[in-house]
Amino acid sequence: MNKYFLMLFAAFFAMSCSKKVEVKGNFAGGSPLERIEFIEASGIATLPLVNLGVDSKGSFSGSFEAPKNGMYVMTYAGKNAMIYLKGGQELNISGAAANFPQQFTITGDAKKNNDFLREVQKSIQNYTSKLNVGELVTKKEADFITSVKKIHADLDQQIDAAAKQTSADSEVKQWKKDELNASVLGLMTQYESSHPQATQNPSYKASKAFRDAEATFAKDHKRMLESQPLYRNYLLSRMSPDFQKFAEKNSGNGTALSSELFAKFLDTQKDTDQLTKDYLLAYVLSSSDIAPGVTPENAAKISTIIKDKIKDSAIKKDLEKIQFVISGPKIGEAAPAPKLVKADGSAFKLSDAKAKPTLVMFYASWNPYIAEGTVPVLREVANFYKSKLDFTFINLDDTKDQFAKTSKAMLSGITANNVYGVNGLQSDVAKDYGIYGFKMPSFILIDKNGKIASRFFFNLGDPDLITALDKVTGLQAPRVQEPQIQLENELLSPPPADESSTK
Repeated sequence: MNKYFLMLFAAFFAMSCSKKVEVKGNFAGGSPLERIEFIEASGIATLPLVNLGVDSKGSFSGSFEAPKNGMYVMTYAGKNAMIYLKGGQELNISGAAANFPQQFTITGDAKKNNDFLREVQKSIQNYTSKLNVGELVTKKEADFITSVKKIHADLDQQIDAAAKQTSADSEVKQWKKDELNASVLGLMTQYESSHPQATQNPSYKASKAFRDAEATFAKDHKRMLESQPLYRNYLLSRMSPDFQKFAEKNSGNGTALSSELFAKFLDTQKDTDQLTKDYLLAYVLSSSDIAPGVTPENAAKISTIIKDKIKDSAIKKDLEKIQFVISGPKIGEAAPAPKLVKADGSAFKLSDAKAKPTLVMFYASWNPYIAEGTVPVLREVANFYKSKLDFTFINLDDTKDQFAKTSKAMLSGITANNVYGVNGLQSDVAKDYGIYGFKMPSFILIDKNGKIASRFFFNLGDPDLITALDKVTGLQAPRVQEPQIQLENELLSPPPADESSTK
């Protein structure tokens, strides 16, 4: 009996600690060409946690590991909705595709918390629509502080009322209160920067009372830092004037990365704790410097900054992952060669094709405009380089049957290895090359020795890709010359000589 009880307790404990979220739903009128993704909203440089297909009836289902309880971005058809989720929940979503994200219904375990967010958002929008920010920033500082405290108290009361009405969890209520604090701090920053000009008083400086009020709203600094992107924006805006002065003095020849300068600036901020430095530097890295097309030299700089300056292991791991996803495997390294399958079920590896360099394309049937925009250009590229270059097209659809249909319909007539990554975006090849939905179609070169020969490209017409193709093949693709443009605007063109001479 005791053994049975222990087993039952262990099973219950495992379920209660599970981070997996089960998702299912239906968007009436949904298209199989659209995908649904969930992204953790409070992290740094976060990537989609799952990519779900929608069938012909608009239905979808799947599961993903939720890193923590909190806000998640749900994307569908290029539109975003915010949803509060907790690990172990079942999330049921329904609505009409045409009305997303303005209208949709959540049922299941996540219902009450998201009902709370919806209710409190309505009341806050109604309240803030009556505020005149332009008038607020012209007030005397003492009057402004009084107004801000009243705004905070009113909205805090509305949060409590909505939480009671919907029986929301204490966690989501606290999250909303932290968001309120961050929003109020943002309003105070706006006052501080706008008040001098609005009142023609350039000598204005925030008083101790102003700073004390800020400290009250920021008293839960660590929790807000970890959960509120708005709070990080506030901290960055507070640092911005000093950083601009620092950058002007230390930019040198102007080739330094934004994150490089900001990391040096943070070294001078002795009163700023390390976790805050990590979050703010990570924001600058992910929003400005870790981007498609980064040069190998700058990628190496970024890697050094992450390694030397970021101390929090979770933030460091997230940054390293997104840098890999954006840049791909390093040039010169052996190309990953996980198992792939052909339409007939036989195995294939990228390392099997070494007679020539290989251009690899990752794609799926639901890639926007791939049939119309990419494939015609791909045919031209394949026709020009086929004597010196092999082609491997890796499909990442959800099923092997879909791969067979897609490759036959889209790519027939192009001599290439048409293969499938089993399990699509969850396949080993997708993980090894850092492929996500937003990264398709994409292209990468592998040399005849099986080593990575280029960064990832997303456009077959990219001049750098043409240069790389020429380099590995020894061929030289014809360059398209830009046509000369005739100036035809009569307001800008000089009048004809004979006409001007008569005046």
